Amino acid sequence: MTQDFYCDEVLSGNTQVRKVIETETVLAYHHTRPSYTHHIVVIPKIHVQSLISEEADNNEALLLALMTVIKSVAADLTRTTGSAKIITNLGEYQDSKHLHWHVVSGEKIR
Repeated sequence: MTQDFYCDEVLSGNTQVRKVIETETVLAYHHTRPSYTHHIVVIPKIHVQSLISEEADNNEALLLALMTVIKSVAADLTRTTGSAKIITNLGEYQDSKHLHWHVVSGEKIR
């Protein structure tokens, strides 16, 4: 896997995804290799390394745009499945070095 799967594959169109929500700045889609029964990834459409990285574009406006989409996805999952969990990873836990959030529900499948 590349250091930035999201830019190199998803946002470039090299890997096709099933979109859930797309705005001007944010994309939410079904994970290509889900770890849960319901597994949606939410990413900014620009490169930002992580939640705590210091790029100029990693600002309150971007976080608000991400949280707005995450809130909508989580609400939909909670309505349909009864629950949702929101996860982001940092440091060694973060496989792809692009800010991303997982909105998951259901059984862990791997």
